[in-house]
Amino acid sequence: MKLIAPIDAIFLLAESREHPMHVGSLQLFEPPEDAGPDFAAQTHRMLLSCNEIHPTFRKRPATALGSPQLAWTLADDVDTDYHVRRVALPGPGTQDQLVDLISGLHGTLLDRHRPLWEVHVIEGLRDGRFAIYSKMHHGLIDGVSAQRLVQRTLTEDPNATEPRIPWNLPRSGRRREREAGGGLLGAAKTLAQAAGGVPGLLRAARTALVEQQATLPFAAPRTMLNVPIGGARRTAVRSWPMERIKQVRKATGTTVNDVVLAMSAGALRTYLAEHDALPDKPLVAMVPMSLRSPDDTATDGVKVGALLCNLGTDLADPLARLRVVSESMRSSKQVYDGLSPLQSMALSGLMVSPIALNLIPALIPWTTPPFNVVISNVPGPREQMYWNGARLDANFPLSIPFDGQAVNITLTTNGGNLDFGLVGCRRTVSDLHRILDHLETALAELEAAV
Repeated sequence: MKLIAPIDAIFLLAESREHPMHVGSLQLFEPPEDAGPDFAAQTHRMLLSCNEIHPTFRKRPATALGSPQLAWTLADDVDTDYHVRRVALPGPGTQDQLVDLISGLHGTLLDRHRPLWEVHVIEGLRDGRFAIYSKMHHGLIDGVSAQRLVQRTLTEDPNATEPRIPWNLPRSGRRREREAGGGLLGAAKTLAQAAGGVPGLLRAARTALVEQQATLPFAAPRTMLNVPIGGARRTAVRSWPMERIKQVRKATGTTVNDVVLAMSAGALRTYLAEHDALPDKPLVAMVPMSLRSPDDTATDGVKVGALLCNLGTDLADPLARLRVVSESMRSSKQVYDGLSPLQSMALSGLMVSPIALNLIPALIPWTTPPFNVVISNVPGPREQMYWNGARLDANFPLSIPFDGQAVNITLTTNGGNLDFGLVGCRRTVSDLHRILDHLETALAELEAAV
């Protein structure tokens, strides 16, 4: 039995039927040219046959010191027939039907009595492709480590047919070293680092609050998206060519992430305006920032910081909006310069701590939201990738809307594309797909302006 890290425990304690706390992905694959009609069925059987399970995929919450959700225990036996499922779409097998299916799967809770993950192999798409939808509890894994896990299962070689199974990947030497330093000794070391970093943290907090005048919690306006939410979900997915975003970046001297945030800002501005709900004050986005080093291949735990970004939604000019976004991100990043990952996580907790009030739904109508939306850009593979000989056509990340935060926008790089995955409260944003249309309009406006 191993104690759960505090930030991981938050995602377990905050979960309820109305607030599932898992992250997921929807991958679309083109089977190899010589594949038969039963390729998806063969893939499912191949996954079921792998019974060597990495410890991360055997974790489930346990009771420690008389309290639940404080420790992990490892399941001795993992019922792969339960965790790995095969689903077929009814005819005609459209992508809309696929997204409707994923919406239902993403809104259901993971079983706390079992390891907290599921994989669904989905066939029946009319274009001959198949899909894999997977989800893991956020207490086990964050978005960046989930994407790195996915990347380790993929290869650039289309002829490599020996499949890499997510729950049976070889561990690196660095990973083994980290595990050796776990337990009480590792916890003591972490506490010592945190104590030694207090002066630096206080300086960073002072910089954020006074000198930099960074975007702060409770500066966000209330919108139709910042209300108590239900447990049912809607998802919406679409890809955009990376080259289009890069052209805007080059013409404006900004970053790819700045352009993505400006696209999202334009889409949210239009969406709220068509509902006659656009506030006079600009929306504020919480932008997760990975605190993992490039060689950190760990598949467990959460190592994420937070930036708050002014989206400039009060501005009609798309270029002016992009400038506001770029400057806001630059100022927020400067606050974290010189901090260790541990100090950065502590400061991030300070910046977004007001969201804890959202755990009490009755307070949401009476408090100002700490931010309006979470927009996360997760690094992904930049080359064309394959798995078991099948070409990866899309890799849509799907994350978590929180109470008081009815929409989440997450995207990742996939070869020459940016794949967007939107998740929203089904009741609050029944027309979530409209935001995809507005993302295209916002990008086109930026292209026209430059």
